[in-house]
Amino acid sequence: MDHAGVLALFDHDMREGARPDGLDARVEPVGGVVRRVASARGWNGVVWSDLAEADAVIAGQIAYFSRLGLEFEWKLYGHDLPVDLGQRLRAAGFEPEPGETLMIAEAARLDLDAEPPEGIRLLPVTDAAGVDLLVDVHEQAFGADGSRMRHQLLARLTGEPDTIVATVALAGDVPVSAARMELVPGTRFAGLWGGGTVEAWRGRGVYRALVAHRARAAVERGYRYLQVDASSQSRPILERMGFAPLTTTTPYTYVP
Repeated sequence: MDHAGVLALFDHDMREGARPDGLDARVEPVGGVVRRVASARGWNGVVWSDLAEADAVIAGQIAYFSRLGLEFEWKLYGHDLPVDLGQRLRAAGFEPEPGETLMIAEAARLDLDAEPPEGIRLLPVTDAAGVDLLVDVHEQAFGADGSRMRHQLLARLTGEPDTIVATVALAGDVPVSAARMELVPGTRFAGLWGGGTVEAWRGRGVYRALVAHRARAAVERGYRYLQVDASSQSRPILERMGFAPLTTTTPYTYVP
C-alpha cells in the first residue's frame, strides 16, 4: 500500500471532502477549515484545516460555535500544518484528549476468516433493543456515558440505515463486545468505530472477529479501505491483521 498516497486520499475523501453523516448535520467549508455542525447531541467540530493565519481562524471557530452554545472538537492530525497547531489550540483554550493512531488497510487484503471464539455469537444491531446492548458494552468497556451514542445510533438506524453496520457479540444472552462501521456513500473509506470488549472477555479474539466481520461487510458494499482511530490497546491487534499506521490524531475540545 502506498502510505503517502492513501493518506492524501483519506484527507481528500474524508476530511476536505467531508459529507454530512446524520439527518441533523451539515458540513461547512469556510475560512480555511471544514467543519461539521449538528445539534448538541451530535458531533460538532473541525475535520480539516489549511491555515495561513491559524490564530485568527481558531478564534473565528471559537466565536462561531460559542454563538451556537455548542462544545466542539478540533480533530488534529499529525501531518497538519502549521506544525505548532496543537500548541496554538491549547493557548486558545482547547483541551487535548488522549491521542490515537490513524490506521488504514485495504479491506480485501485482511484475514477475513477470523471467527468468534467458542461460545460467542454476533448479533446485528437493527433496533432500539440492539442499541441498548451496544451502549451497555460501551459504558462497561470505556467507562463513559453512552446517552449521546444511543441518540446518534437510533437516528442513523431510523433515517439512514444503509450508512451503518453495528454488531454486538453475545456470550449466551450477555453482551460482551460491540462495534460499529460507518459508511459514507461516494467515498472509498469505511470507518471502524467503538470497538470495545468488557474486561473478562479481552484477549480471546472477540475484537479481531468483529474487525473481520465488518471488513467483510465493507467489501460486500464496495468500500476499498478501512480506517480506524486506534488506541494503544487495539493498535497491535490491527497491525497483526494488516493495518498500517499512517499518522496520529488528537482531539482538542473546546467548551464555551
